[in-house]
Order: sequence, then structure tokens, then C-alpha cells
Amino acid sequence: MSHICGNTVQTLPIVPTATGVPARLALAHIERRNIDPDPLLNRCGLTRTALDERKRIKLASQIDFLEEVGQAVRNDWLGLDLASQVELREMGMIYYAASSSQVFDEALHRLIRYVRMSNEALVLQMDQSTTCRITLSYAGVARYKDRHQTEFLALVLLRLCRQLLGQQIVPVSASFVHHRSGDLGPIQQRFGCKVQFDAYVDQLSFDGALLKRPVIGEDHYLNEIMVKVCEDAIAVRVPNIGSFRTVVENTIGPLLPHAEATAATVAKRLGLSERTFARRLAAEGATFGEILDGLRRDMALNYLQEGLQASQIAWLLGFQQLSSFTHACRRWTGKCPSEHRRTYKQRMVA
Repeated sequence: MSHICGNTVQTLPIVPTATGVPARLALAHIERRNIDPDPLLNRCGLTRTALDERKRIKLASQIDFLEEVGQAVRNDWLGLDLASQVELREMGMIYYAASSSQVFDEALHRLIRYVRMSNEALVLQMDQSTTCRITLSYAGVARYKDRHQTEFLALVLLRLCRQLLGQQIVPVSASFVHHRSGDLGPIQQRFGCKVQFDAYVDQLSFDGALLKRPVIGEDHYLNEIMVKVCEDAIAVRVPNIGSFRTVVENTIGPLLPHAEATAATVAKRLGLSERTFARRLAAEGATFGEILDGLRRDMALNYLQEGLQASQIAWLLGFQQLSSFTHACRRWTGKCPSEHRRTYKQRMVA
């Protein structure tokens, strides 16, 4: 999409949408617990009608809704629970394109190519060597706001891989960018391996030897049909062109716990010189310092609501000293971390 500003044609970012499968599952989940979902839907910019009629919804709204439902039902592993229950055929055409493929490698390439039909922001990449590494990332949507949807997507991907091969394969490793602490048993039990959080990437790794394994549902004729249908579908889809600010936010997030979130590091990861990097941000009316500060603020408020200790939050956000985080918290909220947490708890009780 574009519009003319003066004599310059500017490209506007496309708002990524999704088919809404996890949002519909979350709606059913909260209704089974006799909790009114309407206030949550309204806060997230969603409607029952859109979900009931299986309309495409904004991906950012789906991310927010899953987080809201998780809090409402007090389920910190909502995404995993929904992913364990979902019928994989809900993936639509991409399921059949993958499940009718001849070998596992081909099925994964089909999935990677066609996944944006289901989720326009999701980017899957595969690195093949002795280990097959599948990386999940977002384009056009802020990653730092999400936990449940990414965990949902990763477990659905693992379940699909297991179904394609007809065996309970176990990843060599699994990692997520977001933070989790405490009992990780629920996720490690489902994945069958140790799961790392506060990582640089969202990633599942498998034994590379699996790639040449046959897919148990291979159907050459069905695959030809589904590939043609999917190719026709993606040919008419508008590419997801997110704002550069969101790209920068999604690059900063994984660097924070490692105290590596500098303009120079982010620019290098994006393949840009620092001058070009600053110019791209200026074109959107932003600076690196402003984006970093805003991202830290939003993440800090989420962590405080989750009950994390101030020292832990300071580390997760890349502050060298606890006092630096305390000072920043006062600047953001007018309160020190403990005061802000106490105010939040009182508001929730009221």
C-alpha cells in the first residue's frame, strides 16, 4: 500500500493478519470457565463475530488476547495447552501441502514457503547441516509482547513434525527469546528436551538425518494439487512490509539480557552502517535511544506484573546496576519498582 506525500511516494506498512486459530481456541477456553470474554476481546480490538465467522484478525490483537486470557484463567502455559489440543488440520492448505510431501525435508520447505498464508508475520527459516535448525521470527509485529503465541506455534510445529514422520521425535534443543523462570517442567515435558529461555533466537533443532525420512502420508497427486493452490494463493498476497521501528525492537529484545543492545550491534545485525541505521530511524521520526528506552519500559512493566524481583528485571533489561533500573523506573512511572508492583497488586484486587 502506498500514498503520495508531496512528490514522494511512501510505502505504508501492512498490518499483518492471521487466520485466528489460537484466538478461537482461547475464546472457547475462557468460555468453558464461565468467564465473560467480552471485556478482553474489546481491549484487544477483537469481536466474537470475527472469531465465530473465522475471519482474518490482526496478529497483534491475537497476541494480546492470548496474554489476556492467560491472565484471566491464571494459566501461565496457555499457549502450550492450546497447542496440545488443536486439530492440526486447522492449519488449512499448508497442512495438506506438507503432509502429502514425499520426504521430511520437502515437507518443511513447503511449510516455510506457505506459512504466511496462515500467519502473515511469521517467518520460518531452516539451516541444514548435521543439525536441522528451524528458526521462528516475526516481521511487522513486536516480538517482546508475546509468550503464548510463540510457544503455541513452536509446539504445533513439533506436533506436525511428529505426525509427518509417524514417531515421537524429540528436538536436540529448543530456545525462546522471552523470559521464563521457575518450574519449566510443563514445557520440557511436552518438548522432550531442555528448553532455554532469554535466548538470541526462537528455535527448534532436530537431528539432520531426519530430513531424508519419508513422510507417512505421502500422496504425489494430492501434493501437486496443494502446491498449485498454495502457489496461486501466495502470488496474490501483499508482502508484509513492517515498520523499521518494529524490526529494530525485535532485534534489540534478544540482546538485552546479554547487555549487547547498542546501536552499533543492532546496526551490524541488520547489515547496516551506523549512519544508514540512524537515517532509517530518523525517516520514521525515531532514534535508537528512544526505542531502547520505550522497549525497556514496556518490558519492565510486564516483568513487574509477573512478580519478578527488581534485580532480575535489571539483568533482563541489560542494566549494569540495580540503581540504574530503579532510577529508570522512577522516570517511567514516578515510582520505584516495589511501589509500582504494590500499586498494581492493589488495583488488581480492587
